[in-house]
Amino acid sequence: MFNNLADRFDSIFKALKKTGSIDESALDNSMRDIRRALLEADVSLPVVKDFIDQIKKETLGKEVLNSITPAQMIIKIVNDELIKILGSEASELNVNGVSPITFLFAGLQGSGKTTTVAKVASHLKNKHNKNIMLVSLDINRPAAFDQLKVLSEKINVFILPKIEEQLPIDIVKRSFEAAKLQEVDCILYDTAGRTNVDSQLMNELSILEKEINPLETLLVLDSLTGQEAVNVASDFSKKITLTGSILTRIDGDSRGGAALSMKFKTGCPIKFMGTGELIDDLEIFYPERIANRILGMGDIVTLVEKASETIEEENATKMAERLQKGEFDLEDLLSQIQQMKKMGGLSNIMKFVPGLKNLESKATKGNESEDLIKKQEAIIFSMTKYERQKPKIINGSRKKRIAAGSGTVVSDINKILKQHRKMSDMMKKISKKGMGSLDPNMLSGQLGQNIPTDLLKK
Repeated sequence: MFNNLADRFDSIFKALKKTGSIDESALDNSMRDIRRALLEADVSLPVVKDFIDQIKKETLGKEVLNSITPAQMIIKIVNDELIKILGSEASELNVNGVSPITFLFAGLQGSGKTTTVAKVASHLKNKHNKNIMLVSLDINRPAAFDQLKVLSEKINVFILPKIEEQLPIDIVKRSFEAAKLQEVDCILYDTAGRTNVDSQLMNELSILEKEINPLETLLVLDSLTGQEAVNVASDFSKKITLTGSILTRIDGDSRGGAALSMKFKTGCPIKFMGTGELIDDLEIFYPERIANRILGMGDIVTLVEKASETIEEENATKMAERLQKGEFDLEDLLSQIQQMKKMGGLSNIMKFVPGLKNLESKATKGNESEDLIKKQEAIIFSMTKYERQKPKIINGSRKKRIAAGSGTVVSDINKILKQHRKMSDMMKKISKKGMGSLDPNMLSGQLGQNIPTDLLKK
């Protein structure tokens, strides 16, 4: 998400930094470029106008043009204004209420609403230790209940059984009775979607909202629809009391106009972003972190959180103990490869690391990182356990057998063995001398991605 906008801002700021001193004419040119970049990102015109006006006001008011590093000051002001537009502070899901806490989900058909309900249910179950019940109020779409049922089984939560020809309002009443019997903490209601905003949909939602009295009413929107998503949010907010929105398909949205316009135009905070098709592909929306990503400052906090979610504590402890001793075999390398795979590969990780965003294309050039990871996994899986623990015994005949078993060639086996030796040497060095001894040239060979070492030194 925001890839195009991030690239445009990167070009604008590079040009600013090269000029040294900045006069009002140079500032106007930069503001014009920023305005064009935002409009191309499908950000609404009123938002763009207010954004540019605020930057100019702040820039001239703080005498930025006469400061020692005007470019850096302007970048900071742009960053601060981006955070304001995105919502200033994260507005996390409210889970403080009397059980059963109710959550009503609304949205147009095809926005990813049902899948999002399951994602939020998984989030509540795993992060807040809540006992969940899912309820389908969509009696119009034949497969609506079945889809939600499959998802409920996947995340292992209770779903209210279906009774044929029962109206949504009656389903709601039955859900409260079932919640008491099941000792449910949270009820998540998946409502019917339509292909467009119509009076029937809105009237039904309004009635259901009064009956459910939800702690949170969440609007699920497809970010790929850009400004149309913002218009839909405006229409829904006129009929029901929205407490937040969830943007889906963020991973496919390179522009980001919906996210940058939503809070400003509706006053409704973005609670989550759907970043993929998997149940765990859901991120809490942190305005400051998103602003940092847009401006190429990385997002280390989210990266660390992603890592902690995918690493099992027991395995991490064992790995740490081995690394402290300078031990690193092919089992350990396989563990690291699989860890990177869970986090979306090297190119995905680079998005979060300051200074490495521009290397994403280089990291995947030639061999795509995902394909490379699969090949490395296949090679190590084709080895015996003893070979993984004692890589030095892997001779020519063993290499041929491993290559045949993994569908690769001997040169691929040599590459991964060389990679292991480098990483093993690096781990031994770290165990003796600490992280300060880390050589960027060793890092550049990680997973065969050939990251330019001069950029790693920065």
